[in-house]
Amino acid sequence: MKKPEIVAPAGNLEKLKMAVLYGADAVYAGGKEFSLRVGAENFSLYELKRGIKFAHERGCKVYVTANIYAHNKDLEGMEIYFRKLEDLKVDGIIVSDPGAALIAKENAPSIPLHLSTQANCTNWASALFWEKMGFKRIILARELSISEIKEIREKVSLELEVFVHGAVCVSYSGRCLLSSFLTGRSANRGDCSHPCRWKYYLMEEKRPGEYMPIFEDERGTYIFNAKDLCLIEHIPELVEAGIDSFKIEGRMKSLHYVAAVVKTYRQAVDSYFEDPKGWVCKNEWKEELSKVSHRKYTTGFFFGKPSFDGYDYSEANYYRASEFVGKVLKYDPDKGMALVQQKNKFSVGDIVEIFGPTGKPIKIKITEMKNAEGEPIEEAPHPEQLVYIPVSVPVGENYIVRKPISE
Repeated sequence: MKKPEIVAPAGNLEKLKMAVLYGADAVYAGGKEFSLRVGAENFSLYELKRGIKFAHERGCKVYVTANIYAHNKDLEGMEIYFRKLEDLKVDGIIVSDPGAALIAKENAPSIPLHLSTQANCTNWASALFWEKMGFKRIILARELSISEIKEIREKVSLELEVFVHGAVCVSYSGRCLLSSFLTGRSANRGDCSHPCRWKYYLMEEKRPGEYMPIFEDERGTYIFNAKDLCLIEHIPELVEAGIDSFKIEGRMKSLHYVAAVVKTYRQAVDSYFEDPKGWVCKNEWKEELSKVSHRKYTTGFFFGKPSFDGYDYSEANYYRASEFVGKVLKYDPDKGMALVQQKNKFSVGDIVEIFGPTGKPIKIKITEMKNAEGEPIEEAPHPEQLVYIPVSVPVGENYIVRKPISE
């Protein structure tokens, strides 16, 4: 039984490094062009080169997304770009547009092609077509059930990748036109304004100006809004279905999200392969996933078409049990002090958790703080401020500091 690869999001170089350090087998990243995440910082070729070197030195692969649905003008420079990716020795190019696939095959023939979920592969015949076109991997549409995935697995030999965690688009495999119509920003060209998260009301044709909530709720209703996907409890079914790669969504999410989610799925998958028959989903894994910012979780289409309750559109609230407040840059064991780069405000007296790539989080109370010059301070109010805090247990570079949120 083959252990599935864990593929993590890398919205920028810092997040790429975090994903690698916290247990990813591969990361997916976008360049400044041809990628479907304009809102992510994305990579220059120089940054991509640095990221590939960092990942490859640690046995991690790097896949580059070029999955826009292109108009003629969008193809300009694509041949040169793909040649440069081949020079950088990326491990895969993710495309959805057949034209982009053709250009990639002609200009970067040594790089395996991965079919984006945007291409809506939902059946074995389609998968067989892409296999015959020379694709190494298909990132399956999120609208498939486990039984459909198993049937596809039986019919094709190319690799299958499935999303296991993260945000889910209201539109079929993310191909949404709402943003284009309402704001002029195309989701299929990487610039979605996320109108599915907005509030909506109902207006009857003969009653102009009368805006009625679709549900009896003064806040309106979120009729387009899906829950977040979470399949941590279903590792055995996913493995037994023959899935080659577990994909985590979130190139625009925080360092805290990347570290916590990747680490959790790493632990769950490794635990399953250590003892498949005795595997159970640990409460600590589910608790960890509750600490990152998320909407209510769902299993999506995994067990068939979701019910209304299972795919709730009644709210757009985000939940998190902790707030990401900092990242450890270094630790002085002689002084017992950690240098922390502030990400959100924290103060003397706060209770914080600190966790790294392995082991369980440690909880401490901040008894004192010093700025970079060694002067005592009461809080860290400035973005990216460097502060020293006492930590009795040794911690390492790139450990995450978070503050539990009181209910």
